Order: sequence, then structure tokens, then C-alpha cells
Amino acid sequence: MFVTFQSRATPDVVMLRGLAQYLLGLTGRRLEPRGVIVHEELPRAIARILTGIAAAEHNEQATQYSRGRAGAAANELSQRAWPFVSMLRDAEKQHADIIWGL
Repeated sequence: MFVTFQSRATPDVVMLRGLAQYLLGLTGRRLEPRGVIVHEELPRAIARILTGIAAAEHNEQATQYSRGRAGAAANELSQRAWPFVSMLRDAEKQHADIIWGL
């Protein structure tokens, strides 16, 4: 299942439900059927997502010798999260909210 994030400041961002749940979880939110991130919350949300991605990269580097895929999962996460992070940043610049589930 897909989740579509929308903002008047950016094109829509569509992602798999699991990734949306994870990224919103990093911000301290839950993926509800409908939701909004108001523009005042965007700086904190961006910082928490970037911190979560950095932590994933650090964990991958710490276990790279036992896994055999050094940094692959962390890189995949940062690549998959990038459109959403970009959306958050653009919305922050334009003082716009982000909504989903409409």
C-alpha cells in the first residue's frame, strides 16, 4: 500500500506504507489514516529524520564485517528518505504544511 504526502509548496511524494511509518516514527508521529505536519513542526521533524538516518548509517558501519553488505541498508534508507526530506525542507522554506490521507 502507498501513502501520498502533499503540500502546496512541493510536488506530491508517494512512498510505501512501511517506509512512511518508519520516517514518521522518527519524527515522533504515527501514520494515521489522515494527518498533517504543520510548518512550525518541520524543523524538528527534519532534524529527527536526519538523526535517525545518521544513526542507521553508524549502526551499519559498526556491523559491516559481520553482515557482508557494508552500509547497504543505511544507504538504501537515506536514498528512499531523500524525497521526503527534500519535501519537508521545501515546505519549511515556504511555510507550508504537509498532509496525507486525503
